Order: sequence, then C-alpha cells, then structure tokens
Amino acid sequence: MASVRFESVTKRYGDGVALRELDMTVNDGEFLVFVGPSGCGKTTTLRLLAGLETATSGHLYIGDRSVDTLPSKDRDIAMVFQSYALYPHMTVAENMAFSLELQGLSRGEIQQRVQRAAQQMGLETLLQRKPKELSGGQRQRVAVCRAIVRNPAVFLMDEPLSNLDAQLRGQARAEISQLHRDLGTTVIYVTHDQVEAMTMGTRIAVLNQGVLQQVDTPQAIYSTPKNKFVAGFMGSPAMNFAEGVLINRDDQIWFQSSALTLPLPPLQSPTPYQRYLGQRVIGGLRPEDLHDPRFCPADIPTSPLRGTIHHRESLGNEVILYLTLADGQTLMARVDRRSEMALGDTVELLANTAALHWFDPQTEEAI
Repeated sequence: MASVRFESVTKRYGDGVALRELDMTVNDGEFLVFVGPSGCGKTTTLRLLAGLETATSGHLYIGDRSVDTLPSKDRDIAMVFQSYALYPHMTVAENMAFSLELQGLSRGEIQQRVQRAAQQMGLETLLQRKPKELSGGQRQRVAVCRAIVRNPAVFLMDEPLSNLDAQLRGQARAEISQLHRDLGTTVIYVTHDQVEAMTMGTRIAVLNQGVLQQVDTPQAIYSTPKNKFVAGFMGSPAMNFAEGVLINRDDQIWFQSSALTLPLPPLQSPTPYQRYLGQRVIGGLRPEDLHDPRFCPADIPTSPLRGTIHHRESLGNEVILYLTLADGQTLMARVDRRSEMALGDTVELLANTAALHWFDPQTEEAI
C-alpha cells in the first residue's frame, strides 16, 4: 500500500491544457474517485500516474518515491481499463497468471495467488474458460482479479464498469467496494458516473476543464459544493438554478427573481450575505428539496412556488416533475411517489428554504 501525491502537475498537448496545476494527496489505503464530464482531465491524470503519459511540469510520488522518470512497469501499480483487454486465446487462469509469470514467480506462488483472487471474486468455477465464454460481468471480474494477483501498491481503475448494464453495474460496485475493504489497498478510480462516485469513494475529486474544483467526502461534495459547477454536476436530476436579487424586508433577507420570492430562514447567519444585499446572486435548490404539500416533512422551513407541469416521469419509487414558472424558466422537482400531480396541472410546491444554496454570479463560487 502507498499514498499518492501530485505536486503542481500540468499536462499540455500543444496549445491545449488537459490538466492544470494539480495539487493533491491520495492517502494510503484510500478509495479516491476522480469524476467530471468528458474531457475534464480525469483519464489523463490516471495515465500520468500509470506512466503512460509524461507530465509537462510538476512531480508525481507513489509513497515517498518520485516516479517522474520511472517506467510504468516499475511503479508498482495495477490498472483495470474500460476495455477489459483480456487475451482471447488464454483461459481465465492464464490471463490472471500472465503478469506473474513475467515477474518470474514460482509456479506454486502463482497458483496460490490466482486461486485466492478467484475465490475473492467468485470465479473459482470459471478458471478454465476462455473470455468468449464469459458474460460482460464475468470478464470485468477477471480484469479486476488480474490486477489483484499482482499485490500492487496502488490500483488504478479507468471506468471499468461502463460496459456493463445497470443491474451488473450495481453488483460490481458493491464487489469492488468490498474488495477495497478486504485488501486495504489504495484505489484511484475514474468515472463520469455520479452514482459510482458517491457510493464507492471515501473521497471524491471533481475535475472540470483540467482544473480540480473540489476534493472532499461524498456527503460534503453533495451538501456543501464549493462552486456552481460542482453543485450542478453532482446530483441527478441536477440542481435547479435561478438568478435574482437579495433584498432586506422586515429584517429578513429574501431572494427575489422574476418568478420566485423565497426567504432565507432565520436560522441562517446573515453575515455572509450582507455584502450581497441589493445585488444579483445565483440561487440553487436540489429537486428533492421541492415537495408536494401533501407529503412535505413537518420539521422544515418552507416557502411556496407555483408552476405548470409540462412533463412527468413516474419511476416507481419517486416522481420527477418538470415545471414551467411564470417567467418561462423551468425547474425539476423530485416528489413523493404518492403524488397525484398530473401533466398540465398548475401546482404549488413547497421549497425547503433551509436547503437553498447561493453562488456569486461573477466567480460562481459558493457564498
């Protein structure tokens, strides 16, 4: 096991910057997830650490050792790719053993490692099959097992579940998370899937356009996003945003836009907002913080808003409403599955004002 450290790591391709001044540490034994949209720099970060790319500037460390000039084979890492890259002419056991044979390990040691890894991932009965005889989920397990047998200091995983269907992804998430708990090895995982990031990572690092936006626990990323990008990217459906003005009315601060008038609850300290009084701000509210009045929790501060439902999705366990407000702006609400609000209805929802987020319209940083 080992920690990983990035010191001002930058990667350029001609005039383009894929990664800019990345400074962060991945702790020993941590499961860190890099997440962000396509082209944000997350796979580039993994390839730099793996030695498949060379940083334009900055330094990389695995443990206390600089790996800037080390070839990939000497970095003590194991990588699991989006394409499982299994040798089609080899059996499962041979695929798992191949890297160990290159290391010159004894036949007994190789067999012991292969058996142990196969048992961990439930592949004992499939060791003599070829990849073409396996399902997608089984191939994914073989790729993970091939990494396990090497006993690396760091696992690098580049969207390893993206080729699986939804049910298998859920199962594989649980298996990889359990494997991390069993092995205690440092894992750096790349995905664009927020669900994978939220459910698997001990910490999440959010990237956008090659710049690290925020790194924190999943709950902190979700509850206290550092800026508007993080707030909008993490969460599905995405956070609703509206631009308006903060005003003082009867010694209480209110948010006012062309279609919304919402009070900041008294329990919220007014100090950070004083300098924004009379100025424009961006307000944010997650869809699950808009409630059908019939099923609204009784212990939260609320304020009503009205809109017309132009689309409705019933997902069994919840209902997603798409509303058009008086000024033509749209927003989404995730309401109780028992809600009977129908397509075309003009409805009144209750906004949880304690859950409002505020962002500076110039910097887009959280207020």
